[in-house]
Amino acid sequence: MAWSEHMVVREGVRIACRDWGGPGQPVVLLHGLAGHAGEWDVLARRLTSRYRVVAVDQRGHGAAERRPADVSRAAYVADVVAVVDRLALRRPVLVGQSLGGHTAMLTAAAHPELVRALVLIEAGPGGNPNGPADIGRWLGSWPTPFPSREAAAEFFGGGPVGAGWAAGLAEREDGWWPRFDRDVLVRSLEENARRSFWSEWGRIVCPTLVVLAQSGFIPGPEVEQMLRQRPATTAMSIPGTGHDLHLEQPDPLYTALSHFFARLA
Repeated sequence: MAWSEHMVVREGVRIACRDWGGPGQPVVLLHGLAGHAGEWDVLARRLTSRYRVVAVDQRGHGAAERRPADVSRAAYVADVVAVVDRLALRRPVLVGQSLGGHTAMLTAAAHPELVRALVLIEAGPGGNPNGPADIGRWLGSWPTPFPSREAAAEFFGGGPVGAGWAAGLAEREDGWWPRFDRDVLVRSLEENARRSFWSEWGRIVCPTLVVLAQSGFIPGPEVEQMLRQRPATTAMSIPGTGHDLHLEQPDPLYTALSHFFARLA
């Protein structure tokens, strides 16, 4: 099944959506920092037989507004609310990876009436003071423009992870370029560098699934604190995966989501 594109405009900022259609429970998929909606294509194709699936290019990324003035956490949350409203997605499950999971978490905390359930993939409420500097250095290391998508995929580690990252690039006359600006993404992490979000995590009331990688970015003590604060949370780890587990192992992730969604029904 093919997807159709919708543009949701909020306060002059364009948010791009890949609407896969499908029956049943709405599911909104939110990519991580420097990511794009196409990262979810494999998973979305499988989910859309039973669920209404929408993958979002968030502000500053992909086909969305490239240089929005506001990249606060509140702006990202308000964009999700606008997408849910404009596409008439009644009480969706929010599924987010990395910073997209953080956005999903904050949306569920601020709008409990809006969200049916929450899935955090390699995401948590802890802050990271080194985040902007680390991400800035990593993005600065990209040898752009890449001469080809194949060269980009190799730079990003090859396999499904490399292909997933390379798929987010845009072709120009001189090569393949990111569809975002480094300074915008670094600014997007400033709040996460200043504080943690444990109070927001504690306000979430909907069923929650936390999916972790075997070699991921979320520290063990943070996961333990998450479960102490909200013991009804379901947590699991997928063996043989890193931070981009949704690209590395979409099949076990699909199985985990299917079981979680079935319990909601």
